[in-house]
Amino acid sequence: MASKNGITLNKIILAATEIVDTGGVEELTLTSLAQKLEIRSPSLYNHFDGLNGIRKLLSVYGLEQLLSVLMRAAIGRSGDEAIREMAIAYIGFARMHPGLYEVTLMSSIDQDEELAKVGQEIVNLVTQVLEAYHLEKTDSIHVARSLRSLLHGFASLEQKGGFGLPIDLDDSIMHMIDTFLAGLHTRYLQGKK
Repeated sequence: MASKNGITLNKIILAATEIVDTGGVEELTLTSLAQKLEIRSPSLYNHFDGLNGIRKLLSVYGLEQLLSVLMRAAIGRSGDEAIREMAIAYIGFARMHPGLYEVTLMSSIDQDEELAKVGQEIVNLVTQVLEAYHLEKTDSIHVARSLRSLLHGFASLEQKGGFGLPIDLDDSIMHMIDTFLAGLHTRYLQGKK
């Protein structure tokens, strides 16, 4: 629903995304958001409840966008190819939306039903891709957590300028994923053939 000045929740979320992606999460204030939208700060309360409210909305939006990116990467693929494409998509999302990516990590997913729902959809997608490896349920969760840790670690280090050596980062990503996949095959697939 648009207000009389044409401001919708979607416009607010897109404006907030632009603020955090260009200036960082700390740049998102009600004042900065209102200025970007060319409205007065109190008008924002018609759409959400304060700074924590917009951060929660951004977290949900960010997780939904990440899910969408991962789904597009996985469609029509399975096994190693799906994991490689999802890894590239994950890091690409963090590169394209560094602030939005950071916001998705700030909220406690287990304490919010909406965040938990989208978070679970991401887990379901990853574990569905991992079905190609015929893992036990617990092992599937361990592997999904390992993959997320690798990707988040890489994305975070890259965002913080942690890779100073003059070696191509995309080559490093593929090396990391191929090493992960080799470990996955060695631990879970050897002897099952």
